[in-house]
Amino acid sequence: MLDKKKNFELIINHLKSAINKNNEKEYILYVVCKTLVDTIDYYDWVGFYLVDSDDDKMLVLGPYIGDPTDHTRIPFGKGVCGQAAEKKETIVIQDVSSENNYLSCSPVVKSEIVVPILKDGRVVGELDIDSHQKSPFTDEDSIFLNKICDFIAEQAF
Repeated sequence: MLDKKKNFELIINHLKSAINKNNEKEYILYVVCKTLVDTIDYYDWVGFYLVDSDDDKMLVLGPYIGDPTDHTRIPFGKGVCGQAAEKKETIVIQDVSSENNYLSCSPVVKSEIVVPILKDGRVVGELDIDSHQKSPFTDEDSIFLNKICDFIAEQAF
């Protein structure tokens, strides 16, 4: 079995070869969701929230893979997604039951990581991942997902 860091490098290389500037944003985001859900067993819900073109302080649900969610619009500052957008930083919640400002999508979700996508210093979207396990996310996950978001910013925005 490959170690986590090596596996993440292989996934990034796969995404780089599968995606190029000629692809549309929706396709790029979908390919990322599908690849992450299919290759990482503790990534149970993977999706994107994009900044609303009419309201730069509102996130709108974009492509995702996983159970449906009622949270299709999230204001900056609300929930983990809104906090990550407001702070422009990755947020990891290893146990969502201990988070006061958490928007629950499903009772089976135990942890969450949210990584903002930055273009020219402003948030244009974010990658949101839920896990059905407590405390699965490591520093390697954060580094890996930030690399993916940097790549998405270059390719899709």
